[in-house]
Amino acid sequence: MRTLSLFEDDRLTLPKSVEFSAESLSKYGEFYKHWAIAFSGGKDSTATVTLVAHLLETGRIPKPESITVLYADTRQELPPLHNAAMNIMGELRERGFDTRIVLPEMDHRYFVYMLGRGVPPPSNTFRWCTPKLKVMSMERELETLRQERGEKFLMLTGVRIGESAARDQRISMSCTKDGGECGQGWFQQSSSKAVADTLAPIVHWRVCHVWDWLMFEAPMMGFSTDAIAKVYGQDTAEGEEPMNARTGCIGCPLVQKDAALDRVVAQSDWAYLAPLQKLRPLYREIKKPQYRHRKHGELKKDGSLAAKQNRLGPLNLETRQWMLEQVLGIQAEVNQSAERLGMPTLSLINDEELARIEELIAAKTYPEKWDGTEPHGDEWHDEILPDGSIQPLLFDHV
Repeated sequence: MRTLSLFEDDRLTLPKSVEFSAESLSKYGEFYKHWAIAFSGGKDSTATVTLVAHLLETGRIPKPESITVLYADTRQELPPLHNAAMNIMGELRERGFDTRIVLPEMDHRYFVYMLGRGVPPPSNTFRWCTPKLKVMSMERELETLRQERGEKFLMLTGVRIGESAARDQRISMSCTKDGGECGQGWFQQSSSKAVADTLAPIVHWRVCHVWDWLMFEAPMMGFSTDAIAKVYGQDTAEGEEPMNARTGCIGCPLVQKDAALDRVVAQSDWAYLAPLQKLRPLYREIKKPQYRHRKHGELKKDGSLAAKQNRLGPLNLETRQWMLEQVLGIQAEVNQSAERLGMPTLSLINDEELARIEELIAAKTYPEKWDGTEPHGDEWHDEILPDGSIQPLLFDHV
């Protein structure tokens, strides 16, 4: 017989979590005519959007005049997650939701920015991917929505305690801003001129609640959320290890190990995506000096050093053309297998993006303050000292 703990009755269950979420949405939602939901296709945002749809359809929360679901399509999401997100967007449209797919501007898309402009792959010290692929495009769409609605709206997010340590810290500093507690949702109120106020209705959900909702509850309501659980490995047999880590972009260069992609290709249905595992080694390779330009040092009018010398910069044109061929080759390899197996094909670089990349390479486009005349990163040069004097090389490098 199992011994009850002292706090057994206080353990938060999924029905209780749903009840708290409904209370939170009812409390704050009634003050806004228009709502929007930020949808990324990950487990938490999927739980949020399907929960809100269910609560609205069952009349458990007040229905606003309009509700818009915004899917941030970075074009770098894992294919199974992207396919699942598209299916869910279709199911939401059938239920009368206004759904919008938000894409980055053409010149800010991942491979266009990298291969067309020559910007090196993102790193933890130069993390250009998140603002370019997601933040800027979503902010632009939110501004458009604000103008269309004519007033501030309520933005619902899937932010949840326990998703990441950094996010938990931000929540702890913000969740009492309205005098409420986490169980009542994380509510952030802005000025009247702001685009939106923000509410995180599942901020208090435990990860097991998210999985129970995605695997059992939402599918019974007609949502294809069980596909997401398969990507994360939550439907694995007993004894197998599920992937609780957050997912990122395909071959994300910011992590030590791409556990998400490894987990996906280990599943028989998605094994044909294995060529995508070649991307991370390519990103590491082209960060090396021989593939990039380098600032050798620039002098001010007074003769002192103006720019940090030996600073590695953009990818050279030859590298960009070579890398383009490698990526297209990986894409073709995956799609040949997909067509043979009757599985979804992949679009790392579509025709429109390819044309733009080729156009930018042909125009010898470089990032600001670079023009391609800078030496390659593996070339040796005399050292320019901070006072402008030059220290010649002690020997010729061959």
